[in-house]
Amino acid sequence: MARQPVKPGLWQRIDVIARKATPFAVTFLLVLINTVPTGLPGWSQINPVLPLIAVYHWSVHRPDLLGGTLVLVIGLIHDALNGLPLGLHALVFLAVHGIVVFKRRYLVGKSFPLQWTGFVISAFGAAALSWILGSIHAFHLIGPDPLVYQYLVTIGLYPAVAWFLIRWQHSFLPIE
Repeated sequence: MARQPVKPGLWQRIDVIARKATPFAVTFLLVLINTVPTGLPGWSQINPVLPLIAVYHWSVHRPDLLGGTLVLVIGLIHDALNGLPLGLHALVFLAVHGIVVFKRRYLVGKSFPLQWTGFVISAFGAAALSWILGSIHAFHLIGPDPLVYQYLVTIGLYPAVAWFLIRWQHSFLPIE
């Protein structure tokens, strides 16, 4: 008589669901961190876009766990919590996600400097798209200076945030 496969228990199923939800949860946490007031004058204009780092990371390493729909939700939440035009970062994050997933084969398994270079290019495109969409929303060209500083701070923080995301991925997610 053949043995029936054992169905995973409730706690095992919850564990699997929780692990698969971690890319969204960690990205959402970075959205929340982005909204914390620092009290520094002018910081709100150059506040790094931490969720962009997570969207890029998960698009390279685990696009199966942070798909387009979740990226859209993250972008909408980011805009709503930061008082930005609703949909601005949803479009920016979706564009980055789509392009990175499309070009993913050039980044997966590559060295950290190459992945960072990919992020620098992606973040530049994201900043340019944010500037264009922001200017359209304002019905005039907005000054690019805050976006340039925001871009520089974001790419400067990439190694620290990516280190955290890589450690999290290796600790909590099964190998793809």
